[in-house]
Amino acid sequence: MQKAYLNWSGGKDCCLTLHTLLKNPTFTIDTLVTSVNSEFNRISMHGVRKALLEMQVESLGMKLHTIELPGNVSMTTYDAILKQHIQTLQQQGLTHSVFGDIFLEDLRAYREKQLELVGIKPVFPLWKKDTRKLVREFIDLGYKAIVVCTNAKLLDKTFCGVPINEDFLKRLPEGVDPCGENGEFHTFVYDGPIFKSPIIFSIGEKVLKSYQATDDNDDDEVCGTSSNDQNWDNAFWYCDLIPKVDSVNK
Repeated sequence: MQKAYLNWSGGKDCCLTLHTLLKNPTFTIDTLVTSVNSEFNRISMHGVRKALLEMQVESLGMKLHTIELPGNVSMTTYDAILKQHIQTLQQQGLTHSVFGDIFLEDLRAYREKQLELVGIKPVFPLWKKDTRKLVREFIDLGYKAIVVCTNAKLLDKTFCGVPINEDFLKRLPEGVDPCGENGEFHTFVYDGPIFKSPIIFSIGEKVLKSYQATDDNDDDEVCGTSSNDQNWDNAFWYCDLIPKVDSVNK
């Protein structure tokens, strides 16, 4: 069996990827890798508190490897930090890096290039699958997720802080991918078949945040965007989730 780690954002696509991978006899996996904004102690781009990430990973029975990133990170800095962490994971005997990407060709090419530099092989279990079928499979399997971030240009605050269900899918405007693969929205999964127990939290405030694009980070994976779009979307709605510390043990 091949030893792999999964790039984990805490959202539905990587969760469905893990669900798929756990049934694949080719791989063994016990490590989730997550980028964390060290300035705010939250998952990069998604804005979810690190405490919730840790509760999530514990409920999944996995090990967590975090990549601590500065608050305003350039691609040059990001690449250097990423390479260092990939090398550390490789030294632990991990040979494959798994992603939940579905159809962004430029993002896949970027990931493959970075991994090639250190000899890690990429794996994309959901690649080119129908995103509408994927999100419905996620729901039908019994997973529970909540929207924690939306691209304000495409989805207003009423889409933030709501569950991923049929009502949510029906409300999506035309042109918005049902999996949010173009960065339209991001999610946090808090229960489902592979969780030992649900993650309990309360919904906090919703805030609109804007970011300054630079020549070095205006279209990168750190920002959750695709370089196919020449106009970087820099305003996002975030819904804060407040963890209930004892939820995993109940």
